Amino acid sequence: MVHPGLPWAWALPALLAMAAIALWALWASPPADGPARRITLARLPLIGPALRRLSSDPTLLTALRIVVAAAFLGLIYAGFAGSPVPGANITTVATWTVWWTLVIVSVVVVGTAWCAVCPWNTLAGWMVRRRLWGIGDSASTLGLKVPRVLRSSWPALAMLCGLTWLELGVGVTQSPGDTATLAVIMVLLATLSLALFERGAFCRHLCPVGRTIGCYAQLSPVELRPIDQDRCDRCTTLECYRGTTAVEPCPAALTMGRMAQSTYCLSCGACALSCPDGNVSWHLRPMAHEASTGARPHRDEAWFMLGLLGLASFHGLTMLPLWDDAIGTLGRALGDSTRLLVSFSVGMAVGLALPTALYAAAVAATRPLLADRQPYGRLFANLAFATLPLAFTYHMAHNLTHLLREGVNLPYVLADPLGLGPPPDALERHIRLLDSLVPDPLLFTVQAGLMLAGFWLSVHILRRRAQAAAGWRLSPMLLFLAAVAGGNTWLLTHDMIMRM
Repeated sequence: MVHPGLPWAWALPALLAMAAIALWALWASPPADGPARRITLARLPLIGPALRRLSSDPTLLTALRIVVAAAFLGLIYAGFAGSPVPGANITTVATWTVWWTLVIVSVVVVGTAWCAVCPWNTLAGWMVRRRLWGIGDSASTLGLKVPRVLRSSWPALAMLCGLTWLELGVGVTQSPGDTATLAVIMVLLATLSLALFERGAFCRHLCPVGRTIGCYAQLSPVELRPIDQDRCDRCTTLECYRGTTAVEPCPAALTMGRMAQSTYCLSCGACALSCPDGNVSWHLRPMAHEASTGARPHRDEAWFMLGLLGLASFHGLTMLPLWDDAIGTLGRALGDSTRLLVSFSVGMAVGLALPTALYAAAVAATRPLLADRQPYGRLFANLAFATLPLAFTYHMAHNLTHLLREGVNLPYVLADPLGLGPPPDALERHIRLLDSLVPDPLLFTVQAGLMLAGFWLSVHILRRRAQAAAGWRLSPMLLFLAAVAGGNTWLLTHDMIMRM
């Protein structure tokens, strides 16, 4: 079965609006610099007292971690003990249809807060530190320095590419047992990392989900920052970094008073619990402010962003009928096996290399037009932030189709989580999946709106990152962003094969 694609009645207006934005950006004056307006939630009535109480009491966060970890262990059990049919087993439905969509959507509302309750890190912490909360046994970890080769985003990018290969090439999403095995492997990696290295090495450098959320969080309208910056500037004890006798040090080795970006923040609450002045709170800020002005450019992070861009589009491409035809043709030409893993790997390599090569060419073409003539490597890293909204919004638009169409199956697997009851016949399943959790016009409107919003934010970030450059000087990059946004919209217009 296939999901119906985005009708051109919705796609065409979005594309025309993108064209209008691009033309405006060519002639618009450079954006004026100015401080971003922030709203400190701890100072608001009603919300503020509740947030301050939660920040000073770890009970709720610990309870959430226990609930999420218990659900995670239940999914592992169901994956091994339940039906091997992916659409009948709660493990595959909850992991690939529900969780992976909602964890990305949650970035808009709560930033990196998923990392605070992540069961991989939670279970690793319990096993290594042998405590549900508070300071663990210092003898339980070797506390080694993270090797230089791991101190970047490259390991997480390699993990993300590997997971994508397993998901789309090997077909892990089609096997509850393989999904459960993958979950166990991630817990073991997190546990081994915590037992060997200091602080949160797995979360900062290895976790593909955490790095994805961290990158996307630079677009989020929420951030965890000091309430009073001057008070942080005067602080000499740095409990937020070093911890206290009752609170662990920051696992990401961050200092609250100097934090300029949310990429590596795990929202774990350690800084809020340890701060003697209660000077840590959630803030509201303009959408994409961090990506446009606050975050510092680093080459490894730029490559991770480009990896997200390529992988997001690649996911959509592999679920189109034309992809199966192309890979089949390539497999016959290469004499590939029936699983077509070699052909898939070649297609995946091309799918990742093409947008990166086009971006590199756009940066090279833009650089001579800019007055300041930054070194190419720095400009490459700096302008990569403009690709984030394109990856993020297409990621959401694509996965909303899975969630809202295949999510109609969730009540049935909740009623029989292991899928051991009589399976529905083909006709019943077909009729069931014809429904959607929301009306089609609403889904199409949201998808078209996401694509348009993503392009607008990308142009906004590009203009900010290019500083005082006039619009026409950015034409190669604008052309690249428009091509990616248009290509992703085109992908949405095609019927999409159901995941399970």
